[in-house]
Amino acid sequence: MINKQMFEYGSKSSVIRELFSYGLERKKIVGADKVYDFSIGNPSIPAPAMVKQVILELLEEPAEVLHGYSPAAGDPKVREALADSVNRKFGTRYRADNFYMTAGAAASLAISIQALTVPGDEFIVFAPFFPEYAVWVETAGAKLLVTPADTEHFQIHLEAFENLLTPRTKGVIINSPNNPSGVVYSEETIMKLSEILERKQKEYGTSIYLLADEPYREIVYDGLKVPFIPNYYKNTLVCYSYSKALSMPGERIGYVIVPDEGENAQEVMAAIAGAGRALGYVCAPVLFQRVAARCADVPSDISAYKRNRDLLYGGLTEFGYECVRPQGAFYLFVRSPEPDAKAFSERAKQHDVLVVPSDSFGCTGYVRVSYCVSEKMIRDALPVFADIMKEY
Repeated sequence: MINKQMFEYGSKSSVIRELFSYGLERKKIVGADKVYDFSIGNPSIPAPAMVKQVILELLEEPAEVLHGYSPAAGDPKVREALADSVNRKFGTRYRADNFYMTAGAAASLAISIQALTVPGDEFIVFAPFFPEYAVWVETAGAKLLVTPADTEHFQIHLEAFENLLTPRTKGVIINSPNNPSGVVYSEETIMKLSEILERKQKEYGTSIYLLADEPYREIVYDGLKVPFIPNYYKNTLVCYSYSKALSMPGERIGYVIVPDEGENAQEVMAAIAGAGRALGYVCAPVLFQRVAARCADVPSDISAYKRNRDLLYGGLTEFGYECVRPQGAFYLFVRSPEPDAKAFSERAKQHDVLVVPSDSFGCTGYVRVSYCVSEKMIRDALPVFADIMKEY
């Protein structure tokens, strides 16, 4: 016998991955320039030049130093450098011991959820949300509850959220800038959310942890600032990745921050280390730990993403599509011209336009369009989007 739950996860990939794989095969048939693949959030902007420079410098070091193991939680000098970087940006006082290095934000979230969960626990997410949250929560043995989407502003439906809170609530996962909507949760939203959580903790006599999934923290437009959530709510764990800011998704490097201000902080960090051990997430890739430490303050050039956003948003709204104007990340959340987003996605697929239906994001009737692609592809695809709309 095998683990049936793992079999289900392994035998059926996510809708995003299925579309991405379809696109790769389709390109072999009709040509890469004839397939308009907006399915996956794979950054098209090259990594900053300093990333390559640092890698080349590090490769001159002795192999036993460069490629050897680090401590399970990560290289202490790396964690100290990252703590200094975060402190400069957000006015915090973190130390190396507040950081646990991971293989990307996915690992950060998976071990944090595993570390916190005991039987009977519940986690709450805000629709629309990244579908893999459900996998990590269910694998830990907890139950996932979904706050319905605020489809007017795509902030948080706070009243509906509060109604989901119970003494069984162990954690809340928040993702801002948001995948898939591109919306940044406002300071007002974060303050109201924090007030609700503080009040409910006192009412229930429990600890409720806010897991801040932040791989898009630096990708924001028009001078907008992203609230740093631990500065508003003490029981926050920050799950971060350099995949998007430094365009290194394949290198799988990130971290978890456990602030000292949170309840039982030392025990939580020990549990995260234990979950990392249990799941095999120890000693994150050492070369890229050191790259991250050296490049943590390198600014992200998001000008290409902003041009893509403006081009795509302007074109689609001109054709009659209804879209949420993104404030960050690199996704456009588009209302489907028909109620069934899967049917619209299939219709677009017949035109070799690949967009992700929103059902798995917990919010029906939309598609996600990832615009971290070349500007040329967007320009070539816009007439096709216009033709698809004409069919309605």
